[in-house]
Amino acid sequence: MKKFGLLVVLSLFLLVLSACGSNESEGEDTSNEDQSLYDQIQEEGVLTVGTEGTYAPYTFHDENDELTGYDVEVAKEIGERLGLEIEFEETKWDSMFAGLNSERFDMIANQVGIKPDREEKYSFSEPYTFTAAVLVAKKDNENIQSFEDLEGALSAQSLTSNYAEIAKEYGAEIESVEGFNPAIELLRNDRVDATVNDRLSVLDYLNQTGDNAQVEIVDQEDNASETAMMFRQDNPELVEAVNGALGEMKEDGTLEEISKEWFDEDVSVE
Repeated sequence: MKKFGLLVVLSLFLLVLSACGSNESEGEDTSNEDQSLYDQIQEEGVLTVGTEGTYAPYTFHDENDELTGYDVEVAKEIGERLGLEIEFEETKWDSMFAGLNSERFDMIANQVGIKPDREEKYSFSEPYTFTAAVLVAKKDNENIQSFEDLEGALSAQSLTSNYAEIAKEYGAEIESVEGFNPAIELLRNDRVDATVNDRLSVLDYLNQTGDNAQVEIVDQEDNASETAMMFRQDNPELVEAVNGALGEMKEDGTLEEISKEWFDEDVSVE
């Protein structure tokens, strides 16, 4: 009887230990599942941002090899207002969406245009840049003087960009490139007929390089495109927090100041 009683006590003891262990593990799993992405970001104190690092004047490396640019400065200001450190992850444009999907970073700051097909898959902040598409060709190329002249022409474009779609709409054949600089290089070397790109980026390139003798803007679309920070879907708390910071920056003039620092005009309004 004594042995039987001892066995009963031991069995009960083991059951209690098992139940405690189970409850602890279940509690841990539940807390992780209930935590939103923004909660995790706040807990870690770091917002990871995907950017190209080769797209002046928005995101590029200066003479000291420091990452800088309009989008970089806007993202840093957002981080400061949210009390978060911004950690940039540089990647090529055509790999950027995949990097967001795979959770390599939490947000993209790289002049991503708001488009209906993207809104089906991603979430966007309020727009912080309004710009326009321009057509760039070799100087004095009489065959490329307007967007209509792209019919049958070869245009250098990043495949997943807004500008590639514009070129296709006008009937251009697309030469795939990974960013703005390779597109201009192909144009300068007569390997393509044109490129459709961002007005502000082209103007910055011409101002910085003095390359007006070789390439020029020959046409511009009237409709301004809106660009914003981009996120994976189902993270409303993060989007709301970033929108709150952007709203404060617009209200107190900080976004306008950053804009004029880089462009001598306010590109944060339409």
